Amino acid sequence: MTTSKKSTSVQQVEPEEKEPTSVAGLVLENRLGYALRRAQLSVFKHFNEAMQEYEIRPAQFSSLVVIEGYPGITQTNLAKILDIDPPRIVSLINNLEERGLALRVRCKRDRRSHGIFLSKKGEALTEQLKELAEQSDINATQALSEIERRQLLSLLVKIYAADTIEE
Repeated sequence: MTTSKKSTSVQQVEPEEKEPTSVAGLVLENRLGYALRRAQLSVFKHFNEAMQEYEIRPAQFSSLVVIEGYPGITQTNLAKILDIDPPRIVSLINNLEERGLALRVRCKRDRRSHGIFLSKKGEALTEQLKELAEQSDINATQALSEIERRQLLSLLVKIYAADTIEE
C-alpha cells in the first residue's frame, strides 16, 4: 500500500516596506468587542496614570466608591455588584484594610458576616480619587464632545445594564 504525500510549499514574499499600524480595512474595525477593548485600554491607561501616585487600580477604586455609597456592604454583595470573583474580592479588601482605607465590622444581625466601611483615611482618599477619575475620563475622551461623551456613557450603561437584568 502506498501513501501519497501532499507537498505544501511556502511561498516567500518580500515584506511590505511599512509594517501595518492599524486594523483599518480589516473585519476587526467593525467589531464592537474589539473597539470596546481598545477603548478600555486607552481609558485604563489614563486612569492608571492618574492613580499612579496613590497606587490605586480600577477594581480598588470601584470598591472604594461602592463601599462609600453602601457603608456596611458585605464582601459577597460587593463582589456581586462589581462582578468580581469572591476570592479576588477578599484579597482586594485585605489590601484596602492593610492600607488603612477600609475596615470590616462584624454584623449584628448575622455574626458570621462582616460589613465593610471606609476609614476616615479611606473617605478622604475616595473624595480625591473621584475627582482624579473624572479628570481621567475627560482626558481619555478628549476626542469627543461633551454630548458625545455622555451619549457614549449612556449607551455603554445600556449594554451592561441589560446584561445585569437578565441575571
